[in-house]
Amino acid sequence: MKSQEKFFTRKMAPQTSARMVETIFGCKWSLTVYHLLENGINRPGEMVRSVDGLSTKVLNQCLKRNVDFGILDKVEYNEIPPRVEYTITEFGEKFVGVLAQISALQEDIDAQQSQNHN
Repeated sequence: MKSQEKFFTRKMAPQTSARMVETIFGCKWSLTVYHLLENGINRPGEMVRSVDGLSTKVLNQCLKRNVDFGILDKVEYNEIPPRVEYTITEFGEKFVGVLAQISALQEDIDAQQSQNHN
């Protein structure tokens, strides 16, 4: 009689998405950028003026990283003076949704830890 055992392969963490989440949470301005975009602020100069402590250099690095990941789309207009706008891509909407779930999970963890300490 043959055994009905099932063999499973080792489950691996999703490397690319895990790196994206780590990189985005590691960038202290990405979540702020998403919030600005959700509120209709999509031009870099306006973003810098809207947030204390945000420099043009750091913002440009943050925006480039997000464009490289496919979270944001950069639209360059052929105008003088030059105009650039950023939008959240369809993939970016999904990604931002995942970040919101992670934030909600953290709130649950914080609440649970608060209850355990009381």
